[in-house]
Amino acid sequence: MKLKTLKKDDVVIFEITGRLNAVNVHLLKKKFQKYCPEETHFVFDLKELEYLDSTGLGGVVSCLKAAANNNGDVKIACLQNKTKMVFEITRAYKIFDIFEDVNSAIAAFK
Repeated sequence: MKLKTLKKDDVVIFEITGRLNAVNVHLLKKKFQKYCPEETHFVFDLKELEYLDSTGLGGVVSCLKAAANNNGDVKIACLQNKTKMVFEITRAYKIFDIFEDVNSAIAAFK
């Protein structure tokens, strides 16, 4: 997994590339903790995420919980077919706001 962060309009964007799974989910959580609690608005850009297992999804949910505990939120952008299926099967789509693109996710914070 590659993880790149950038900031746009007071929103921290996590670009997650490759595979998010039990092997590397701790890297996502550690990086997220660096931004929380100073930042409250996050977008996870998943357009380059090739694989997501249940532990990886658990890590994403953990980030949402940490943000919510600080009156923040995590929005999901650019779900691809394989990762979208994981969100549908687990019904994770019910707890996340999911957007077609990053700009729409950012705009939702305004």
